[in-house]
Amino acid sequence: MMRPSLPHIQPVRRIRYVIFLKDVLILALTTFGGPQVHLAMLYDRFVVKRRYITESELMELNALGQVLPGPTSTQTITAVGFKIGGPNLAYITLLIWILPGVSIMTAAGMGMYYLEQQNLSIHFTRFIQPMAVGFLVVAGYRIGQKVIKNKVSLALALTATLVAYVFRSPVMTPIVILVGGLTTALTYEKQERMDKKPLRVQWANFFLWLGVFVAAAGLGALTQSLPVRLFENFYRNGSLVFGGGQVLTPMLYNEFVAFKHYLSREEFLSGLGLVQAVPGPVFAFASYIGALSMRHEGISGQFWGSFVSTAGIFLPGTFLIFFVYRFWEQLKRYRVVRASLEGVNAASTGLTAAAAIILFQPMIPHWPSVVVVLVTIGLMLYTRTPPYALILGGLLVGLLF
Repeated sequence: MMRPSLPHIQPVRRIRYVIFLKDVLILALTTFGGPQVHLAMLYDRFVVKRRYITESELMELNALGQVLPGPTSTQTITAVGFKIGGPNLAYITLLIWILPGVSIMTAAGMGMYYLEQQNLSIHFTRFIQPMAVGFLVVAGYRIGQKVIKNKVSLALALTATLVAYVFRSPVMTPIVILVGGLTTALTYEKQERMDKKPLRVQWANFFLWLGVFVAAAGLGALTQSLPVRLFENFYRNGSLVFGGGQVLTPMLYNEFVAFKHYLSREEFLSGLGLVQAVPGPVFAFASYIGALSMRHEGISGQFWGSFVSTAGIFLPGTFLIFFVYRFWEQLKRYRVVRASLEGVNAASTGLTAAAAIILFQPMIPHWPSVVVVLVTIGLMLYTRTPPYALILGGLLVGLLF
């Protein structure tokens, strides 16, 4: 039996790729609510409707995204693109997936500065700020339910909370995560033993990730250029965050509000609330921070700040998913790798809890803010009200009253 000729196969593949990218765009415009909701929608479209991959393949890729630092849902959908069409399709998938959310959050950052320049009140966002704290509390609670399984993980989470609350420096974040991972790695003997094969590692993407990391840090120190330093700041955070956008929040707050004062607390909370109402990855929050960090450089400077911040936050996870994807089947069989994830996740939960406490503390004297936080928590836990509906309602109430 003769095989179809290559010229016939190529157009079929291209058509399949175009359909896949159209599905990615639909997801980018309609997915709200973070990695858990994103995974459900990816399953519905990629597995049930299109059958690009199987359910087990999707869950494997999602697990890989959870193992690596970076945005979990972004890494998952990028890995699906890699599996279907290789690295070129994966990069296009990444761009289409992040573009709507990044564009909206860039516009939000520029709009926030415009209102401030025109001396226009941004008081209509006053309910969004306590809502953002409510979202963070619920996120930490839900993450904790999944990852705190024993006394060790509970102790790690509490210790991480205390350390992050007392030492509010971006330097402490990677230390807390590293200590958490090393602590549970020592308990690897409790993990199920699996047959192992020698690792065959292709190092190109790892060296690319490391080279950019070192070059950005060196250039930032030498030039003191704000765009370069922004890229380095976000690249470093994107290389160290495990657990998605909720865990990224305390890292960004410590770096850009508490430590460097690029944003005010109110600006940060307003953006954190708004990103809940935006489709796509929560990491698009970086675009908002980047635009406001370069607010004094004019419109072009704000666009540039958003661009370098967006590139910085998304590139590490992309380089690392490309690197690890090729030998993931062998790597996950090592007990020490699986064991270390328990400590990383527990420490990340503690970081989220500390961020919620730090952001809530100044609101305590203002009872309306406390009420909004509690109502938001209640609605998120006991109803199916989507976050974007709460945010839009909060903006409406703020405008009316």
